[in-house]
Amino acid sequence: MAGKSLQLASPAVPGRDLTAYIASVNSVPVLTAEEELDLAKQYYYEDNLEAARHLVMAHLRFVVHLARSYSGYGLSQADLIQEGNVGLMKAVKRFNPEMGVRLVSFAVHWIKAEMHEFILRNWRIVKIATTKAQRKLFFNLRSAKKSLGWLNNDETEAVAKDLGVDPNVVRQMEGRMASFDKAFDVDPEANDDESFQAPAYYLEDSNSDVAREVEESQWEEAQNNKLHLAMSELDERSRDIISSRWLSEPKATLHELAAKYGVSAERIRQLEQNAMKKVKGVMLA
Repeated sequence: MAGKSLQLASPAVPGRDLTAYIASVNSVPVLTAEEELDLAKQYYYEDNLEAARHLVMAHLRFVVHLARSYSGYGLSQADLIQEGNVGLMKAVKRFNPEMGVRLVSFAVHWIKAEMHEFILRNWRIVKIATTKAQRKLFFNLRSAKKSLGWLNNDETEAVAKDLGVDPNVVRQMEGRMASFDKAFDVDPEANDDESFQAPAYYLEDSNSDVAREVEESQWEEAQNNKLHLAMSELDERSRDIISSRWLSEPKATLHELAAKYGVSAERIRQLEQNAMKKVKGVMLA
């Protein structure tokens, strides 16, 4: 069984003419329990792909039935059916005829799993549910809200108790479900009265902030002027040490300056520290 590969295609694919597809799958005869068991054994024990194909075809109508139960999500029925068909084929591949259950009872989990994954991927641009608990709550709460609308406190508590979650989690998911997606950029077909509502319209562009650019330029100029003033107040040797150590490339080492002035490296370090204190005093004044 581990090496089997099941890749089956139905004679009709749900597309533009969904009505024709549904009529096609409904025309496939329903299998009796004996027929289903025989086909399942042929595939399970003999790798008979034609038997597997027959099992899939006979249950496509069930996928259509399940897809209709998810019609409230605003997604294409044809796409839901396609995803459900994938789940059905996965179920047939894994079905053990010795389990003593009908294929439809086994397959419902796989079909719903594919549909749920499709809905969660496409219902919102931003994923609304990521954890297993959130996914379960999403579909159960969606079902409950068909008749409840916005939940009051008592209803929230009741749903939370039924699903075994905290009421705050229910409220959070309800808020996510009530939200809607909004395009970030301006719709090319939007008029002038609508375009300003796009989030991109309110995004700040720091490169075009003239006031900030002028302020930064003035601050930089003021700092440069202070630096020149501070350097002019130093003696020539101290000014040369600061310039060589901090304002030149490559920077001079203490030993290089010590050799230049005929003093120790420690003396150069002391002169540098004293000069830096004077410069900082002027810069911070």
